[in-house]
Amino acid sequence: MDQFFPHLNASLNALATVLLVAGWWLIKRRQERAHRAVMLTCFGVSCVFLASYLYYHIVVKQGVSTRFPEYPPVGIRYFYYAVLLSHIVLAAAVPVLAILAIWFGWRDQRSKHRRVARIAWPIWMYVSVTGVVVYLMLYQLYPPQ
Repeated sequence: MDQFFPHLNASLNALATVLLVAGWWLIKRRQERAHRAVMLTCFGVSCVFLASYLYYHIVVKQGVSTRFPEYPPVGIRYFYYAVLLSHIVLAAAVPVLAILAIWFGWRDQRSKHRRVARIAWPIWMYVSVTGVVVYLMLYQLYPPQ
């Protein structure tokens, strides 16, 4: 059971990435209804990710973190920790920014929606991609020995 959640969470992050790209592509083509559906789906996927992530770390792992191993070269470890730190810091902003973007979009306040989305989208994308990178580094490329 311990190993199921990291794979699930990385898959949810990857799906969010695909949906973010699809949402961006749709709005660039002025397909607003499809954009709205895809972005709301992306938000739902991100909510499922957050619930799964919290359950895994609070209930399954009981607050004990999986440490990045010592065997990779020092440059790899520094890269991992830099990506992880930026991922964690920016991930805290995503829910607030996403909710604001959804709120303004839902209320048809387009200029406010666009202003927030121009900030939210790249941060959300970065967090989704780096979530997968952290997973790959921690569980696939350099698994604990």
